[in-house]
Amino acid sequence: MGKKIGILGSTGSIGKNALKVVDHLGGELEVVALSAKTNIDLLETQARRYRPELIAVWDKEKAAILQKRLPKIPVLGGEEGVIAVATHSSNELLLSAIFGFEGVLPTLRAIEAGIDIALANKEVLVAAGLLVKSLVSKHNVKLIPVDSEHTAIYQCLTGENPTDVHRILLTASGGPFREVPYEHLQKMNVDDALNHPNYAMGAKVTIDSSTLMNKGLEMIEAHYLYDVPLEQIEVVVHPQQVIHSMVEFVDGSIISQMGYPDMLPPIQYALTHPKRIQGMLQQFDFASYPTLEFFPADEVKFRCLHLAYESLRAGGSMPCFMNAANEILVARFLQREIGWMEISTKLETLMESHQIQTPSQYDELLAVDRHARQLALNI
Repeated sequence: MGKKIGILGSTGSIGKNALKVVDHLGGELEVVALSAKTNIDLLETQARRYRPELIAVWDKEKAAILQKRLPKIPVLGGEEGVIAVATHSSNELLLSAIFGFEGVLPTLRAIEAGIDIALANKEVLVAAGLLVKSLVSKHNVKLIPVDSEHTAIYQCLTGENPTDVHRILLTASGGPFREVPYEHLQKMNVDDALNHPNYAMGAKVTIDSSTLMNKGLEMIEAHYLYDVPLEQIEVVVHPQQVIHSMVEFVDGSIISQMGYPDMLPPIQYALTHPKRIQGMLQQFDFASYPTLEFFPADEVKFRCLHLAYESLRAGGSMPCFMNAANEILVARFLQREIGWMEISTKLETLMESHQIQTPSQYDELLAVDRHARQLALNI
């Protein structure tokens, strides 16, 4: 049998693509546990196809409905059910792809159970980076990034001495508003912001791409994943998204990882690591990309990127606070309660009011997260 994997968030875009990888690789991977938030129709279809040993649904009422449909597979409900999937004894690798702060505790518990993590949830490291790093070290667990930018850096650093790193260069598409003049941003609506030039993603991450907050979150991730100071992490706008990120070394050499802008290769790399297996995409056609462009990231136009940098500079509870407040403000924008530019202006106001703490336990982080959400709902 192949490597046994659990998937948190199997009905989301990352989870669905991961199951495409499972299908492609045949017996290399075996799905033993699945979880979803509410989409029990798709989860039922997945369960009938992959026959996992355990299923969880965050919504307890829907978990009960699904259990009736799948009487031969245990279906657990609520956060405790999701944690049970995360820590399932058969898991050799857990794909953590639950959106937002809800993915933090199940991922922490899986690390404590000694299960290797394929991490597709930015918020786990943004909100709980120090705690995650401590537990990963304590339990000798592998933390393999799934984001295309972070798998690129991970691969560029393979076999290299970390002390030889001079700079990490995170590439960004620039989002749908890259060429929109600053004075026109006030008019941008939800449909405009959801029109990403390269990727089809979930709504929240697509909006974060439009504000460049996604790159700010990735910058914080890079700091914790690779022990690189903030001053050595730079965001570079690269509209084609062919070069997924780069590492510059002290001797002036720059190593990049490149390929088509598609999430299937980074997901497959994380799930099969350290093996490389034939992928699903066609051979890269260099002639299709005669020009690769690079531009500096505009922290004035994209204020959220600046605020992400500021949150890490402030340290302590600020990244957790910022992440939670941003999540609520993005949700309010998607509900058309606030404008696009208000995501950053309101976030900055909230951050200026935050009294920084030094949380060292999950419960303390949870309190910061909840407080930030409440404030962001009412500003």
